[in-house]
Amino acid sequence: MSARPFIKMHGLGNDVVILDARTEALPLSADAARWIADRRLGVGCDQVVVIEPPANGRADAFLRFYNADGGEAQACGNGTRCVAALLMGDAGAEHITLETVAGLLAGTRTADGRVTVDMGPAKFEWQEIPLARAGDTLHVDLALGPLADPVAVNMGNPHAVFFVPDVTAIDIDTLGPKLEHDPIFPERANIGIAQVIGLDHLRLRVWERGAGLTRACGSGACAAAVAAIRRGLTGRTVALDLDGGPIEITWRETDGHVLMTGPVATAFTGTLDLDISV
Repeated sequence: MSARPFIKMHGLGNDVVILDARTEALPLSADAARWIADRRLGVGCDQVVVIEPPANGRADAFLRFYNADGGEAQACGNGTRCVAALLMGDAGAEHITLETVAGLLAGTRTADGRVTVDMGPAKFEWQEIPLARAGDTLHVDLALGPLADPVAVNMGNPHAVFFVPDVTAIDIDTLGPKLEHDPIFPERANIGIAQVIGLDHLRLRVWERGAGLTRACGSGACAAAVAAIRRGLTGRTVALDLDGGPIEITWRETDGHVLMTGPVATAFTGTLDLDISV
């Protein structure tokens, strides 16, 4: 396999390594994805994103996501925003449509330079999360230590959101991996710990499935906002303070779509010799 150029970008510190496979196929193995994501041996990132030709004629590109553990993910909100910014910049466009396993996602650039991605509708049925058994996704029968009574939401991937009085008092590094692998989640889950600051304001930390604690999780922010709105804790537009900075989520009442807006940045570019990863 020949050397391939890459771009490292991030959304609020949620960093991704982006590889372009639109003109030359790149069958990335789990071992190669783990090596790229490794912060000592590879480039280092939370997720690897591969841009591929679209299968849907309405899309500009197809995005494939790999978590740091090498497993393929259905969605990555901040990764999608990063690629949207990259491809809009290349094309000199203000709008773009990206295809993912989770469906078509529309990206736009705001007047202040931030990037908005329409993450599509949130899903709430227990089979859609999925959960291992039938139950109320607004009050999931799950507890561990100080955490209990989460809301389950699928935002292209499964999320469980716990509401607490103080996120800083929660040992997410210990509780996160245990909850991620709880038997109630047959496909594992992203674990969000949220604190209500006000009617339009949350503080959020997320233990990501396959990546661990990250500085920001786009789909996790969407899930937390939707969970808070479903519980009647906030209005339909929510500002969230993540470890990496602020992001804004709007759950649109007209069609149920969830819009995520925030900054992105390019860290650096380089070239990878993927032959040394295996």
